[in-house]
Amino acid sequence: MIQKILAKMIEYDANDPRRIHHFLKVYGFAHLIGELEGLAKDELFTLDIAAILHDIGIHLAEAKYGSSNGKYQEELGPDEARKLLSEFALSDEVVERVCFLIAHHHTYSDVDGLDYQILLEADFLVNAYEDDLSTDAIASFREKVFRTKTGIKILNTMFGL
Repeated sequence: MIQKILAKMIEYDANDPRRIHHFLKVYGFAHLIGELEGLAKDELFTLDIAAILHDIGIHLAEAKYGSSNGKYQEELGPDEARKLLSEFALSDEVVERVCFLIAHHHTYSDVDGLDYQILLEADFLVNAYEDDLSTDAIASFREKVFRTKTGIKILNTMFGL
């Protein structure tokens, strides 16, 4: 089912290769960190879906607000995710957790669960590279947000920290 959701999200982001590359990379890092941190199979499944769909609100945010600001994505993403996921046989529990994660993927306080923590870390790993952040900015974010041993090791390895 994950592959079908990936394919559907690629269709959703048609003509936007940058965003397709982004969510594929976030999904890859999230899955890797989730596996190495020992997430249960059902939690990893939910995390995988959330990582694929985490930025689903970005096109609506740009259309409605003229901005891709993370808070707008958090506001508009869950309803879009529900629409996309409605054609898949998913439990309400999975859909609601995915929507919660989408609605909080730019909120770095009160992190509720290892899946949430991993999504934040995976998204940052990709954003730090794509946005060409300085070493100081990356180290600061690591200290403030990163918590998993795997995420920290990947960040340190990627950016020579």
